[in-house]
Amino acid sequence: MAIPERVPISYEPDYRTSSIGTYDGGQFFGSVTATLEDGAGASDDWYRHKRWYAVLHRFNPDGAHTGSQIWCAGTSENEQGSTALAQARLDEWVKALPGPIFGDIAIKLFHVEFEGHTFGLVDQSQEYDGEDHAELVPDDLGFDPPWDGCYDT
Repeated sequence: MAIPERVPISYEPDYRTSSIGTYDGGQFFGSVTATLEDGAGASDDWYRHKRWYAVLHRFNPDGAHTGSQIWCAGTSENEQGSTALAQARLDEWVKALPGPIFGDIAIKLFHVEFEGHTFGLVDQSQEYDGEDHAELVPDDLGFDPPWDGCYDT
């Protein structure tokens, strides 16, 4: 079995996929997520290098990526403030979509680069010993057979 053309993602209110659904013209996936520079996790000042983002990916009705909004809210030096700012920005973006309805989505693999990091749904089968695996990065949400919309973190 290969990664399907459109990977289903289940909507889970109050959890990691609480900002996904459809809108007039397509689908969306929103999140508050973080990146960490390679090797920075081993340093004493790792919190200065962990950056928090508001992310909103948009897709057409068939699941093809049509655009992304990505905004850095700050670092883990003030993690609570940074994540609150990111969530507020994400909420604004979702409200600005025409006719948003939260629910399950199915999207195609895609990626965008922002500030030296990859954001998207990418094929990571090679990293899983050839087993079919798609990963939403940098969110660390993994999707595997039976492709039922459930994910691993």
